[in-house]
Amino acid sequence: MANRTVSTATAIHGTNPQFLIDKLYRQRIYDSLYWKEHCFGLTVTGVMEKAVNLTSIGGCYGATNRPSEFICLLLKLLQLQPDRQMLDALVDQDDFKYLRALALLYFRLTEKPSEIYAKLEPLYKDYRKLRQRQMSGMYKLVCMDELIDDLLRNSSVCSVALPQMTSRRKLEDRGDLAPRLSPLDDDSDSDSN
Repeated sequence: MANRTVSTATAIHGTNPQFLIDKLYRQRIYDSLYWKEHCFGLTVTGVMEKAVNLTSIGGCYGATNRPSEFICLLLKLLQLQPDRQMLDALVDQDDFKYLRALALLYFRLTEKPSEIYAKLEPLYKDYRKLRQRQMSGMYKLVCMDELIDDLLRNSSVCSVALPQMTSRRKLEDRGDLAPRLSPLDDDSDSDSN
């Protein structure tokens, strides 16, 4: 089962869930020592335990494009395909920021655009700092709200190409999503009184 998706998994965006990560990166992950030593035979609970101990987010780095622990755990989650209730619990928990970051990236890869906007936008108020490993191997600090913004706006995050998303405006026009209420609107109303 090391490199196979669970038999009960359903197709996401018309494909095997782990194929959402490019073949080249997937192969590098399978060949990595971390995958072989720590991800073999993991359950969703085991992935959560490993994610709690993460110290950074990121994709592949260095001259040899070595996969980070974060991206290895993402691929394992794609293989295991946790149910929606567990995924919501992982995104909503506030105790472990790297576990939340992992769940957010998984959520962005696997869910529908209207659900992604509805789940991720309220988390813009999370300003905790994350260490992000860059392609060069160096670290930089990013805030959780920056990661969420990247997930909603960019075409790739942490070396993972994200599925194309319908724009928020189109979803609002179709009635699939309520107009976004900014927390800043509440502040400006209270200041004027």
